[in-house]
Amino acid sequence: MEKFNFGYLEIKKEIAKAIRDMGFEEPTPIQAEAIPLIMENRDIIGQAQTGTGKTAAFGIPIIEKINPRLPKVQALILTPTRELAIQVASEIRNIGRYKKAKVLPIYGGQPIDRQIRSLRMGVNVIIGTPGRTLDHLKRKTLDLSKIKIAVLDEADEMLAMGFIEDIEAILCQAPRPKQTLLFSATMPAPIKKLSQKYLQNPHFVSVNKETLTVPLIEQFYYEIARGAKVDALCRILDYENYDSVIIFCRTKRRVDELVVNLQTRGYFAEGLHGDLTQAQRDKTMNAFRQGDVELLVATDVAARGLDIERVSHVINYDIPLDPEGYVHRIGRTGRAGKEGKALTLILPQEYRHLRMIEKLIKTKITRAVVPTFQEVVQQQKGIIHKAIEDIITEGNLQTYELIIEELMRDFSPQDIAAASLKYAFTQRDTELSEFDFSKSFGNTGAQKGMVRLFITIGRQQNITPRDFVKTISEETGIPPNAVGDISILDKFSFVEVPEEMGYRVIYTMDRLIIKGKRISVQLARPRS
Repeated sequence: MEKFNFGYLEIKKEIAKAIRDMGFEEPTPIQAEAIPLIMENRDIIGQAQTGTGKTAAFGIPIIEKINPRLPKVQALILTPTRELAIQVASEIRNIGRYKKAKVLPIYGGQPIDRQIRSLRMGVNVIIGTPGRTLDHLKRKTLDLSKIKIAVLDEADEMLAMGFIEDIEAILCQAPRPKQTLLFSATMPAPIKKLSQKYLQNPHFVSVNKETLTVPLIEQFYYEIARGAKVDALCRILDYENYDSVIIFCRTKRRVDELVVNLQTRGYFAEGLHGDLTQAQRDKTMNAFRQGDVELLVATDVAARGLDIERVSHVINYDIPLDPEGYVHRIGRTGRAGKEGKALTLILPQEYRHLRMIEKLIKTKITRAVVPTFQEVVQQQKGIIHKAIEDIITEGNLQTYELIIEELMRDFSPQDIAAASLKYAFTQRDTELSEFDFSKSFGNTGAQKGMVRLFITIGRQQNITPRDFVKTISEETGIPPNAVGDISILDKFSFVEVPEEMGYRVIYTMDRLIIKGKRISVQLARPRS
């Protein structure tokens, strides 16, 4: 089987293509340490938190080891919560997409019949919560006879939630010998005891997370409708007073596309990613360091190991996949004790991911609004006013005065000055068109400034206005007092939320389970 490089690790062609699509170019520390050991069939204990890249650390070897043509469960991953099971399943499904691996999350709150049907059709990798996994084993709808590898993810969380007995019952039903991997942020005594009982001569891998602090960096995020990102980025760049900027994209293709878009609009931008030769990389970096290039558009390969002191802004054009990646990215600014600014552009459906990053780096990221056309012009006026003052103070204007004298034969001094200022504005690309960065909702029958949503849950599920306010606030970050009118009927309800938060609520809450019911959230039709 042909092998390809992932950093200095060798992986199969299909997996290399998949992780390139996901934007991975270099392994994180936990991946670099754990993957070779797992590929050697060693049991390991990984002391690592969410955000270190640990899912890919066990996900890549799992996809390497399984046979997708064998319609049997060959890998079992236990996670403490439904949300983590879904997240891990999504990442492993992406890693195994070209190998056509069949991945299934199983968790409580989802109809078990649907899971049973999927299991009967043949699954290679199961990601399950302990309770639902044990339930399937008792029903004999889950067969672990062909299992090659078992993973206990966030073991300390499963301990805290009282799942240790369930885990032991599951491991007892899996055949031996097998490979077992245990990942935990902390190592309390019961976890150590569990590892001694079920792991064979495990190798210990630890990742230091003390770098997840960013005290001198101002952090903001912009919530932008799909399709408006490039225009929003340009508006932000025109408003911000920057020296030089690193703009991060998730993939090489995104880098190349964004560089073309920025260059077309007159910005001095160049790209940096893993497909460039070393000579091309050196040329781009030298131009950026010397100020010939103001905007460096890069993949995460540029987040590590670059020593550039004059970066005033870091912009996440694509939100990073994990908190460690976020910290490494924004750490390119605010260096040597200087202040810096980190700006992140998100789609409404990415808000929950942003909240996870906030939680793990223990820092509040402030919401900002894309500047209006008028605000950009006002900002540019101040910059140009100061620049003109400096030029007059400096003197040496004789050549330009001769041009003015010639122009004054046909035009008034006021017209010449105004035309010169207009020329200065156009050179800074400030003659922008108006652009609406929030998709229009149309008429939903809500009060001014609000949007009315239709939600498929009502009195039959004993839902109350307080339940709605609490859930919306917890899931979307909207202040409780910002939720507007609530109308609860037998089978459905209407809720009004601020217009600028509308799509966030739809994308975050649609298909959420409330009171045991999976809800649908849509824009409401206007009242007749």
